[in-house]
Amino acid sequence: MSLDQASVRKIERALLSVSDKTDLIPLARALNEHGAEILSTGGTAKAIKEANIPVTDISDFTGFQEMMGGRLKTLHPLVHGGILMRRGQDEEEAQKHGIKPIDMVVVNLYPFKETVSREGVTEDEAIEQIDIGGPTMLRSAAKNFQFVTVVTAIRDYQTIIEELKQGGISFETRRSLAITVFEKTSNYDHAIADYLRYKGEPVELLDLHYEKVMSLRYGENPHQKAAFFRDPADHFPNVTNAKVLQGKQLSFNNILDTDAALELVKDYEKPAAAVIKHLNPCGAATASKISDAFTLAYEVDPLSAFGCVIALNRPCTKEITDYIQKNKLFVEIIIAPSFEDEALKNLKKRENLRLLETGPLRKNPNQRSIKTVSGGMLIQTADQYVVTKDDLKVVTKEKPSEDEIEAMLFARVLVKHVKSNAVVFAKKHSKGGSVATGIGAGQMSRVDSVMIARRKGGDRVPGSVMASDAFFPFPDAVVEASEAGIHAIIQPGGSIRDDEVTRKADELGLAMVHTGIRSFKH
Repeated sequence: MSLDQASVRKIERALLSVSDKTDLIPLARALNEHGAEILSTGGTAKAIKEANIPVTDISDFTGFQEMMGGRLKTLHPLVHGGILMRRGQDEEEAQKHGIKPIDMVVVNLYPFKETVSREGVTEDEAIEQIDIGGPTMLRSAAKNFQFVTVVTAIRDYQTIIEELKQGGISFETRRSLAITVFEKTSNYDHAIADYLRYKGEPVELLDLHYEKVMSLRYGENPHQKAAFFRDPADHFPNVTNAKVLQGKQLSFNNILDTDAALELVKDYEKPAAAVIKHLNPCGAATASKISDAFTLAYEVDPLSAFGCVIALNRPCTKEITDYIQKNKLFVEIIIAPSFEDEALKNLKKRENLRLLETGPLRKNPNQRSIKTVSGGMLIQTADQYVVTKDDLKVVTKEKPSEDEIEAMLFARVLVKHVKSNAVVFAKKHSKGGSVATGIGAGQMSRVDSVMIARRKGGDRVPGSVMASDAFFPFPDAVVEASEAGIHAIIQPGGSIRDDEVTRKADELGLAMVHTGIRSFKH
């Protein structure tokens, strides 16, 4: 049968079954005023009844009670027959089996994605939030969009209400809503598979689903077009889910830098601050107080910090904003779990300064890193490994002190977030944490990164430790570090010249530890 694209269909019977009951009642009321019989289930039926809107429970419609704790309620021929029947073709068979047409299906699915994003959720709890009846009804209705209106997004309720006032739902709307269903159910299944897959298990079919957040003025450069998309299955605190409290629209480069800054501070348990420029940290620190961590981080390299992105892993305080105001710092973005009221008042006058609020920070254990190449892409699990004291193997005669170990572990976290080849100099300080004293990023040879970190750090370097993101292929970087005043080095090891490098460290009186963990960042 060819599609009748001119048809506007009146709704005589509608099935409503939603987990999220936002704006449910105005829609149910509009259907009732339209003259539609409303069928419903469980909590949805209860909410509609409490609003004094006539509703028929689905078990009364089918003559079949809900079973198995609600797992089985809509999987019934009277439901799916009513949704799938082709008007003008299947009436005789439908009448024979007592099937009545259902003209509208309104379903939003069990909150599987929201459930698995909760901290401490068990697999049993997650599995119970896998919706079966909902996707089945949605797909049935979407397949039969010539006759049936299917609604799964709350944002579409108002469109339905307006069209009901005009006498019925248009073909164009029914077709558009059907497309939304297939996109949503596909994404829903993808989220379930992604959760059930063991971490690191290879993906045989990579099916990415991203929704557009906004168009951007341009990409990395003004001659490049760009848009911002997010993974709707990811409900963990990140740059895509952050609430924008104030400021002008984020740019392509702003989003990249903000993501880099936030992911860095997530790796620290202590209060931590990071200052980012062009995807590299130009300063970072931990401390007992977040305000101290911020000032220490900013003062690592204030010249490079001009126009920076700042990330905090604790609420932004008035003390931090006082420092920004007093020193007239040019800051593009601050992203933090929250902002104190006084901090927000302080920054209100800076209308262009973007303030992003994430809520309490935690990592997504299933986070992936995706990089594109011409005609393809590379996918890997995110580098979330944080080196601990247990990973350290002392390979030199000189052993690091406890203070040096603390500074080395801080620097090892930081160097993971610096573009390779990367080195970080750091020291423990008197305010309950550690601070970077020099950062060398993105060089083709490791010794050049050491030279840059030495030049950047200047007088702060002597007495520091050094972290390297990968092994030393030659002893030259160790010699350069020693001349700068470095006392201890943390590196992965694994070079064919490890013994030569270690002998040089012994000769220079340095302590060196191996971790066995490399962290290239390209």
